[in-house]
Amino acid sequence: MIKLKEDSIIFSINSNDVYDLPFLWFRDNCQCDECRIAETQEKQFLLNTVPLGIKPVKALEAEDSFLITWEDSHETIIPFEVINNSLQSRYPKHQSWPKNFIPKKIDWESFLNEKDIALNGLKEFVKHGVIILKNAPKEPETLEKLSIRLGPIHETLFERIHNVSVTGHVYNVAHTSKGLPPHNDFASYISQPSVQALHMLENECEGGESVIVDGWELIEDLRKDHSDYFETLCKFEVPFREFDQENETYAEAPLIKCASDGSIESFRFSNQLMQMITPSKKGIKEFYKAYHELSTRVFDSKYRSSFRLHGGEVLIVASLRILHARESFIPNGKRHLQDAYFVYDNAANNIVLLSNK
Repeated sequence: MIKLKEDSIIFSINSNDVYDLPFLWFRDNCQCDECRIAETQEKQFLLNTVPLGIKPVKALEAEDSFLITWEDSHETIIPFEVINNSLQSRYPKHQSWPKNFIPKKIDWESFLNEKDIALNGLKEFVKHGVIILKNAPKEPETLEKLSIRLGPIHETLFERIHNVSVTGHVYNVAHTSKGLPPHNDFASYISQPSVQALHMLENECEGGESVIVDGWELIEDLRKDHSDYFETLCKFEVPFREFDQENETYAEAPLIKCASDGSIESFRFSNQLMQMITPSKKGIKEFYKAYHELSTRVFDSKYRSSFRLHGGEVLIVASLRILHARESFIPNGKRHLQDAYFVYDNAANNIVLLSNK
């Protein structure tokens, strides 16, 4: 069904969903060879080349497409398939963790070499924000091999692949045997790394269980229970800093960032990197009320999962959603972990790439 109105076109395609869109939408999305590059599927039509008040002469359905003729005689064609494809969700929807959630374990070699297993693994990663790869090599720099599924390593200051052990270079609490509270790394960057892979090479120490927290779930509950706190945490900028003798990182940003539709995009949380909020800043009282409630929920068992990460296992987290932590341990054996960062977009887009093969 297609029907012309004064300033828009109403249409539907084999469903009860009816859309009412402006003329410019139809002109901008013309799929003809003059308006798009067939080989690359890129648009070459420029919207500024037509007037704001552009009007069609006629609009009709023909051969599973919409055909629209304009006053300048251009004929727009938009196949139904193109519109239907645009209505499909590109990625799996985020899902809450079930009770007593433990991340799904996937064989390392299968994830790297078998398309269907890699595809299902990446879908699981997008849905729950975390997976574990088992039977990984125990050699240093193994994380480089993940680029086939997660894209190239996202380098930050300090090291390309970070070594975490009590015998290495100490620039934060992770390099001690102390417990590490829930956090995501590099809150001191405006653009934080969005995926973190933690590869346990050896874990012979007593204690040191891994903990993960579903930050987005606890934020959604906070929004329901205390909408005023939620709004404060979306607006109040908090300072974070991480540094050593050779490196300096600093950022001021809200703890919660939302997309234009209100859905959560990122959760920035690091007790150890948070700096003093300058006394001259407005809204500190309101912030600390909200921050206290948020911090309490971070340690609520409802949002936590705890397990032991064994040698040869790789924990992969969507780090703008999932906080990670570590219980304290007794350094009575070898414990060596390496971690590196990747880009969430690359991991998620591999779902589309693998689905099309």
